[in-house]
Amino acid sequence: MSAFSTPSSDPPKKEMVYFPNMTTVLPSESAEFRRVLWTGLYSQLVLMTIPVEGDIGEEIHTVDQILTFTSGTGLAQVAGKEQAVKAGDMAIIPAGTKHQFLNTGPTPLILYTVYSPAEHKTTTVHKTKGQGDKEEEEGIDA
Repeated sequence: MSAFSTPSSDPPKKEMVYFPNMTTVLPSESAEFRRVLWTGLYSQLVLMTIPVEGDIGEEIHTVDQILTFTSGTGLAQVAGKEQAVKAGDMAIIPAGTKHQFLNTGPTPLILYTVYSPAEHKTTTVHKTKGQGDKEEEEGIDA
């Protein structure tokens, strides 16, 4: 069960949204592969948990992406280059850049990512990568 609330499909309110302790999210607090936490007019905050030996899948977005890692260790493969990543690191992926992130450690790799503009439906919660891939292919999460 996630410690985070259900994503809203309502338009963003003109007020602050507060997420305490986001840089220390633990695997026990992040059960889903992907959970949209907030969507604004020009950006979106998403929490992701990549399971042991898992990955996000090689992809190219039409939007910019900023990833901040909060737990675990992994490998970033971006535009033909590799970089080890760990809790406390940040990676910026410009729109149109091929990328892949793999969990290389013994615990889940947890990160939050900011897409600008939004990449996923405002109510998106994917329990697994398989569910996310299926919904993206079917146009459900667009």
